[in-house]
Amino acid sequence: MTQTVPSSRATVHGYPRQGAQRQLKKAIESYWAGRSDADALLRTARELRLQNLAELRDAGIDEVPSNYFSFYDHVLDTAVLFGAVPERHLAAVPDATTPAGQLDRYFAMARGTAEAPPLEMTKWFDTNYHYLVPELGPDTTFTLDASKPLAEFAEAFAEGVTTRPVLVGPVTFLLLAKDPTGTEGFRPLDLLDQLVPLYAELLGKLHEAGAEWVQIDEPALVTDQPADVLAKVAETYARLAAAPARPKILVATYFDRLGDALPVLAKAPVEGLALDFTGDAAANLDALASVGGLGDKRLVAGVVNGRNIWAADLTAALSTLGTLLGLAGSVDVAASCSLLHVPYDVTLESDLDTEIAGWLSFARQKLEEIVTLRRGLTEGHAAISNVLHVNQSRLASRAASPIVKVPAVRERVAAVTAADLRRTSAYGTRAKAQHERLNLPQLPTTTIGSFPQTQELRKARAEVRSGKIDQAAYQEAMRAEIRSVIAEQEKIGLDVLVHGEPERNDMVQYFGEQLTGFLATQHGWVQSYGTRYVRPPLIVGDVSRPAPMTVEWSTYAQSQTERPVKGMLTGPVTMLAWSFVRDDQPEGDTARQVALALRDEVVDLEAAGISVIQVDEPALRETLPLRTADRAAYLEWAVASFQLATAGVRDDTQVHTHMCYAEFGDVLQAIVDMDADVISLEAARSNMAIVDGLAQAGYPNEAGPGVWDIHSPRVPSVEEIVGHLSVATAAFPAERLWVNPDCGLKTRGYPEVRATLTNLVEATGQLRSRA
Repeated sequence: MTQTVPSSRATVHGYPRQGAQRQLKKAIESYWAGRSDADALLRTARELRLQNLAELRDAGIDEVPSNYFSFYDHVLDTAVLFGAVPERHLAAVPDATTPAGQLDRYFAMARGTAEAPPLEMTKWFDTNYHYLVPELGPDTTFTLDASKPLAEFAEAFAEGVTTRPVLVGPVTFLLLAKDPTGTEGFRPLDLLDQLVPLYAELLGKLHEAGAEWVQIDEPALVTDQPADVLAKVAETYARLAAAPARPKILVATYFDRLGDALPVLAKAPVEGLALDFTGDAAANLDALASVGGLGDKRLVAGVVNGRNIWAADLTAALSTLGTLLGLAGSVDVAASCSLLHVPYDVTLESDLDTEIAGWLSFARQKLEEIVTLRRGLTEGHAAISNVLHVNQSRLASRAASPIVKVPAVRERVAAVTAADLRRTSAYGTRAKAQHERLNLPQLPTTTIGSFPQTQELRKARAEVRSGKIDQAAYQEAMRAEIRSVIAEQEKIGLDVLVHGEPERNDMVQYFGEQLTGFLATQHGWVQSYGTRYVRPPLIVGDVSRPAPMTVEWSTYAQSQTERPVKGMLTGPVTMLAWSFVRDDQPEGDTARQVALALRDEVVDLEAAGISVIQVDEPALRETLPLRTADRAAYLEWAVASFQLATAGVRDDTQVHTHMCYAEFGDVLQAIVDMDADVISLEAARSNMAIVDGLAQAGYPNEAGPGVWDIHSPRVPSVEEIVGHLSVATAAFPAERLWVNPDCGLKTRGYPEVRATLTNLVEATGQLRSRA
């Protein structure tokens, strides 16, 4: 007889913030543009929160979270919650007593102003979500402003729902922060004693408001942490547990296994833990058994993958839940992490094949899976036997589909040899051949690839899809934009040009739509940062390239100028990282398939006369496993896939790559091993810190540390760019430096692009004149 658990609950850590039609994005951007006021933005936000509340409640979620909503980023919200606002942003918006003032100061921290650069931005663990890095120095003084979590709790309470507020934990918040002063011997974690009492005060306020549970997220604990940090974790939760008149505490971790932090949390005097049991984090199951379980603590079991879009194996998940029953006082069913990381609803995808749709689970479908599993746990397997049967049929359908495994693709991958991963000559020989062919000045200037995506371009793409214009009209619209972009760059005086990518909706989706094995969605939007949403393609089967993807556009652009124009491709690791990757084979196998498809494109670009080819890998660092022990195997296949994609060209063809918005220190050797002739990197927000890292790592090739943070609407002055370049040339040989922005320019407007690139060229000229 199946064991039943009457007390089990269904819950989630968080839910997509934007709305089914990205209403939040549109409302925020309308506010930024001055087309609406603060009241309108706040009204839209409230409507979305209440809509989510109703959806979660109506889906059967027993315990609904609150305070997961954000106008930009939940780590930024935490900085504001505890008054960690840099002086420059206080000065930029001195009056924050009104809703508009509060929003403007908040957005100044996120985006910057003309005079105040924004907070640094980087990846949230190994996801494609970006968070704003708190700035905390030895003089930081925290002050609690509990208005947001209290207001969102009260908002739901008024609707008859007692929510579980979600907070970024104190240890994770401090570990994610940076000290802008660089004070020797100081680390933000040293501020823990000052911060913990404010968390205790906040718990008291939430308890007074009626909160029964509070979720405190500590995902930093799934990364390798030394003994002194784990000791601080134990001390922190002992202090919070001792707070008078508080809600029950649920400490949540996700994205990987807990390792040495598990026994610390298991012994902590808190009432519950939320653990991930998907992917590599499935190791938490055996680890939990090895520490003797959680006693009478509540366990929120993340058995539904909150980061990928494949339908859960419900039978396997029920088996895991059954095993967990003996390891905790109660077992509740949840997704592994916030559903922020997946699209909204599969049923919105009207063009998707019904069989394939059955393989998928977006946020709404994951709610159904969680509630079904809770029902199976509380009522027994027989109560959900029909659902289990359908689920197993769909899993079998996917495994047997001819689009999933393609013999020709697998045979080609099997034939790859070590020689296919190496350029013909070493960098020194290649550099000489490239310099003779390209004849570039010292400190050559370029951009990363994309130019602003105007409304006219988006309209043309929409109209060709809908049939309002024919392919010939669309092609001419794209050519006209390319001609304009080339002329702009020549007028500004850039040395190596780009075609601007007017035909591309997204740097991954564009290629996914042309490769076999990939599928695109219509409404599968996922937040990347702020109001930037992407539609990750789905990798459903073996990958190949049926036809050239970029050659026509690149050669047309090259025909419009005598200066070199870069061919622009997205690398294999990024194609995986920014897609929803298949989970039925090792990721390295999928990466090799994508690499071979890109290799064909690289070779065709060279044959068409393109002398500079950029294969972007911005996701190389973000996909780095969270546990050090797992990294060598990942880097081996990641570097090899880049080499496989790029090694088939002649010595005099210059291969570039690009990376942005990540901490690169852990992958510097991998960057060297990739052996790109030129790498461009994000550097402006971190004050060119990566240049020292490259120098210390002995990076032997050429590098372009970014001098313009394109995620901010600021136009940096000539003097500011000269300052960045002076820092770079002091640490790295000028003869191997390039000058470029941090990232592509698609999110910026033409006026700021013209102004900044003009400043960039002028600043470079000043540095050249000093040589």
